[in-house]
Amino acid sequence: MNQPSSASVIGTGTVPQAAPVSAADEALFRKVTLRFVPLFVICFVFAYLDRVNISFAKLQMQSDLGFSDAVYGLGASVFFLGYFLFEVPSNMLLHRIGARLWIARIMITWGIASACTMFVTTEMGFYIVRFLIGALEAGFVPGALYFFTKWFPAQRRGRINTYFMASIALCGLIGGPISGGIMKYMDGVNALAGWQWLFLLEGIPSILLGLVVWFMLDDEIADAKWLTAEERQRLATRIANEPKAEQTHAFSAALREPAMYILSLIYLALAAGIYGLVFWMPQLVQTAGTKDTFVIGLIISIPYAVAGIAMILIGRNSDRTGERRWHLGLATLAGGAGYLLCGYFNTNTIALVGGLTLAATGIITAIGLFWVLPPRFLSGMAAAAGIALINSLGQLGGIISPYMVGKVKDLTGSTTLALYAVAAMCFIAALLIIWGLPRRLYFREAPQR
Repeated sequence: MNQPSSASVIGTGTVPQAAPVSAADEALFRKVTLRFVPLFVICFVFAYLDRVNISFAKLQMQSDLGFSDAVYGLGASVFFLGYFLFEVPSNMLLHRIGARLWIARIMITWGIASACTMFVTTEMGFYIVRFLIGALEAGFVPGALYFFTKWFPAQRRGRINTYFMASIALCGLIGGPISGGIMKYMDGVNALAGWQWLFLLEGIPSILLGLVVWFMLDDEIADAKWLTAEERQRLATRIANEPKAEQTHAFSAALREPAMYILSLIYLALAAGIYGLVFWMPQLVQTAGTKDTFVIGLIISIPYAVAGIAMILIGRNSDRTGERRWHLGLATLAGGAGYLLCGYFNTNTIALVGGLTLAATGIITAIGLFWVLPPRFLSGMAAAAGIALINSLGQLGGIISPYMVGKVKDLTGSTTLALYAVAAMCFIAALLIIWGLPRRLYFREAPQR
């Protein structure tokens, strides 16, 4: 079917339509995808594992060190303070010196810091190491998302971003049983507690993956010796000629965009949603009646397994149809509904797992689709810094929800009110997605053929 050759200007809801995708283009994008996406997925799995494995360590670490739920929640939140402060500078440096060196540095240093959590003995030591992990990891996610804008056209980023964000689901799917198994079977080995082995054994792979990144990434298409000269030219042309809603190359231009701050509020709610899950899911399942850490790991892998499959299917459908608003808005609504179920059925394991599954599926899917929107009005340095700023401001949700859940549990003996509050944040975000964003962010792209 022939595509319209062009459309018009910003503000009308349309952009130039992309040419039909040829068999040669399909083969080329498949080659690029296989080169980079699995590597970034594996890196993100361990990034997320190092970020949230304290949710499992809590089951032993808290009693060993005498930490309250509020102390644990604050420690989980302090990570995001370091992340918030260093996110934008990190991505601006990535833009200047290249993803290859900077992402390798990020992974190696955060892996070392995460492993050092095994030496924590005091509350202050806990806060310091969590802050350092956040500061050293800052820039990884927005750096990867910015990297994708240089290698994939906009029509493919819905699926690429959801593949990447599926790492969250994959981390929960395999990380739960692995973390639970380490906690159970390594406890006491060489006079170390299970939680100490957890931080050590899950920090080392990040360091090794940093070395893999150094050898596998290319900063520019012209550097990709694993592509033929014809493939490099074809890919560079496709990226250069892709429709763009607007060109902004200065960070100051990004700061003047109202849409950036609305997107930041939306992402804050999504971040609160995902971190409410990852930091408290093991505790919620334990409170509902399951005590064995390995069994808890198996149970919480269920929501992540469903979420991983659903988000890929929804992301592909969004790319196929070119529709973004309702895919993203309805996914966010589903996340809020899942939190309501979790709060209401917090003592019924089966119903709780159903609520966790709906919440995980909605929130993780929404996070993947969300990152299609910022590059529609940001490019160049503005894209690198603007994406980082949106992610950084949004990550404040990671400060809010873990601490809030812990504090509410300390005060009331239950997490129910906190879960309802996170649900309300998701519903507000859904309203902003559906009715609060400029129309130019929701132009319907040419459907994939």
